[in-house]
Amino acid sequence: MPTVSMTVNGKAVTADVEPRTLLVQFLRENLRLTGTHVGCDTSQCGACLVHVDGHARKSCTMFAWQAEGANVTTIEGVANGNTLHPMQEAFREHHALQCGYCTPGMIMAAIDMVNRKGNELDDHTIRQELDGNLCRCTGYHNIVKAIAAGARAMK
Repeated sequence: MPTVSMTVNGKAVTADVEPRTLLVQFLRENLRLTGTHVGCDTSQCGACLVHVDGHARKSCTMFAWQAEGANVTTIEGVANGNTLHPMQEAFREHHALQCGYCTPGMIMAAIDMVNRKGNELDDHTIRQELDGNLCRCTGYHNIVKAIAAGARAMK
C-alpha cells in the first residue's frame, strides 16, 4: 500500500492507503473527519467539498494520493477554536439549513467563492457560483442571504 502524507486542518498526517482510496474516504474513515459528506459519488452535489491548497475541490473525485504534500482544509478546520468562522456564523444566523447534510459543502463553497470573487456578492453571482452544490431541503433563499452576509463579515 502506498503511503500518503498531507496537512489536514493544520496537522501533518501520514497513512498507508490503497491506491483507489478517495480523498473523502481518507478524511472520513482514516482521520474520522466526518463533516465532509458523501452525497452522490458522482461530483454532482458538492457535499464532499474541501479546500486543497486553498482551492475548492470535490473530494469524491480525487484520490487520496493526489493530495500528497497538499494542505487540505475540511469544515472541521475553518473555525477558530470555539469561535465559528464568519461564514459558519452567517449560516447559523440566517437559518441557511434544514437537515444540514449539504451545509459543510455549502460553507466550503461559500468561503472559496469569497476568496475568489471578493466580499461584495450579489444574489445572481452567489446563485451562479453555487451551481454544483445541491440542497434538497431549502429553496436556497436563506443560503444566498447567509453567503452575502458571511462574505461581508469576512472583510
